Amino acid sequence: MIELHYLHGKPASKADLRTQIAIHVQEICPSVYGEGEHHLLHIRKEGLNTADVVKILSGFAHVHPKEVTYAGQKDKNAITEQWFGVRIPGKETPTWASLNCDELTILSSHRHSKKLRIGALAGNRFSLTLRNITDMQDVLARLALINETGVPNYFGEQRFGHDGKNLVFGRQMFTGRKVKDRKKRSMYLSAVRSYLFNYVTSMRLAEHGLEKLDGDSVMLAGSRSYFVAEQWDDALLKRLDEKDIQLSAPMWGRGAALPRGDAADFEAKALAEFDTDRDGLEHAGLEQERRPLLLEPQHLSYQQEGDDVIVIKFALPAGSFATSVLREVFDYEDVREREFRQRQLERREQEQGSV
Repeated sequence: MIELHYLHGKPASKADLRTQIAIHVQEICPSVYGEGEHHLLHIRKEGLNTADVVKILSGFAHVHPKEVTYAGQKDKNAITEQWFGVRIPGKETPTWASLNCDELTILSSHRHSKKLRIGALAGNRFSLTLRNITDMQDVLARLALINETGVPNYFGEQRFGHDGKNLVFGRQMFTGRKVKDRKKRSMYLSAVRSYLFNYVTSMRLAEHGLEKLDGDSVMLAGSRSYFVAEQWDDALLKRLDEKDIQLSAPMWGRGAALPRGDAADFEAKALAEFDTDRDGLEHAGLEQERRPLLLEPQHLSYQQEGDDVIVIKFALPAGSFATSVLREVFDYEDVREREFRQRQLERREQEQGSV
């Protein structure tokens, strides 16, 4: 994996994340009220991943796991409030509250006529506690900068799997590896596409910072619509300053590249060494799309707890990563990830010792 460029320079302060389960995530879901055969459940969970909850719900409702859907996946090493859908045609409403336990709480349940699908989120709210902070003044200064300009809209490491295996498997597909599982295939393609986005975004910020380029493909804020800024005049600069439009980077796929002029030349140069990746994504049927270059956390706030602990709260649109915010604030270590890797190492050493 590449070393991604920092918009505000590499953070001076170290910090620890997840020394305890100190991550809270709340899904922001559109209106879910209605009638129909789909049961939409608002669930608080702790110590369970999304697949664990799917298994619990399908067993309780006596339906196939494919009838249990969700809008987004969430880590088990966090306290999360998440939406699930269960299709139960022609059946009475189960007593969902009987599922309540220490790990899982049904917050509410509603009938709906439509299936809950991946991505059906307005966004997520986060509350993150970081400890053992070594330079609180640097942290506070960075939070002020981020509140003003945002952070690079990088895809987080979880998109690429442990040790980047999703990216590796995706590239192996392009050289002949067969993957029959549709979910895995989609996950691997997404990893390759996300890597190219991160690479172009990092290069753009490293070489040009927040400078505008003639021919930029700019996105209308809050939508996937875009147009080409052939030249940056006062009117366009005003719209960018007012955050009505956003700079963007490519989500690669079939069709002509969307920028023009200087912006097209830059992106062609940045992607010149990735012919195999680009060809593979095109042959997989993905289309050219754009993603905002910058991510602006909403309702950003913080609370200090002593000299070396801080709780940071913010909301992000769906498809964004809280880790992309954190990396601009702290040189942090994920304690749970470190413990996971240590257990893996110990397991390998035991297996080698028993041979």
